[in-house]
Amino acid sequence: MYGFEAMTFNIHGGYLEAIVRGHRAGLLTAADYNNLCQCETLDDIKMHLSATEYGPYLQNEPSPLHTTTIVEKCTLKLVDEYKHMLCQATEPLSTFLEYITYGHMIDNVVLIVTGTLHERDVQELLEKCHPLGMFDSIATLAVAQNMRELYRLVLVDTPLAPYFSECITSEDLDDMNIEIMRNTLYKAYLEDFYKFCQKLGGATAEIMSDLLAFEADRRAVNITINSIGTELTRDDRRKLYSNFGLLYPYGHEELAVCEDIDQVRAVMEKYPPYQSIFSKLSYGESQMLDKAFYEEEVKRLCLAFEQQFHYGVFFAYMRLREQEIRNLMWISECVAQNQKSRVHDSVVFIF
Repeated sequence: MYGFEAMTFNIHGGYLEAIVRGHRAGLLTAADYNNLCQCETLDDIKMHLSATEYGPYLQNEPSPLHTTTIVEKCTLKLVDEYKHMLCQATEPLSTFLEYITYGHMIDNVVLIVTGTLHERDVQELLEKCHPLGMFDSIATLAVAQNMRELYRLVLVDTPLAPYFSECITSEDLDDMNIEIMRNTLYKAYLEDFYKFCQKLGGATAEIMSDLLAFEADRRAVNITINSIGTELTRDDRRKLYSNFGLLYPYGHEELAVCEDIDQVRAVMEKYPPYQSIFSKLSYGESQMLDKAFYEEEVKRLCLAFEQQFHYGVFFAYMRLREQEIRNLMWISECVAQNQKSRVHDSVVFIF
């Protein structure tokens, strides 16, 4: 142990830690995935899921099913579990649980703003938002014309307000600016979450530092690859990287000047934990990179459950459940579109 957590943790956190470990036991296993991959129709998938914890959420759905329905109901289960844990939590765990949802809030803000820019119906956009990232004034995001208005009219009252200090400009919102805004917000959010975990100390700080550093490094790699061939300058690119993680600061200096995927690979192979990820890819290939990162993340998240008396298990569980929902969405899409040969391409086994 890293301190005296064992003596006091269970006073406030013991019940919820037991709950979250119970939820973890309900995650789908490799055997479940193998059975799901054999399914011929979406109704077969529903029938198989009826024997799992998703059963009650899908049992009243009429045929023919759609992939969106399956994903919606599985997400609803995650939201119900999250709300139950949040209701039972006391400080500082309740703040920690709220931090977990800020990433979804940022994604929802970006989704609404981008959709409005392309003249999509606000109601239709709201239905696509992740339920964990909803807040009261989200529908009014559609009225904003630039970053300053977006902040002044809507976001000043949300938990995202402090993260906006770096990206308040008077520039009009366009696709490039919105993407920069998303990454700037994410950078501020990850750094804030990292500081909060450091303040908690003990095993929580140790485990969450590792998980958040991995997330920051993955985002740095994705930003680099996505900005190759765009008008984003090296300095602008460097500003979007988080100020912590294994790649900070020297890896960031090298990533900022990369001009193709092989140069990114050369930088990442200097860091042993990431060497194994890039060794799975052939040169010049970036399509399978996301899957390789997800597999590494799942491995790290599962390790968080090996220790007790820390809050990292709540973060790990939420992330594992989200990965499971991504797996179910991919399998359902492959079955619905009769592309069963590709079903294993994006499924990341959790256990």
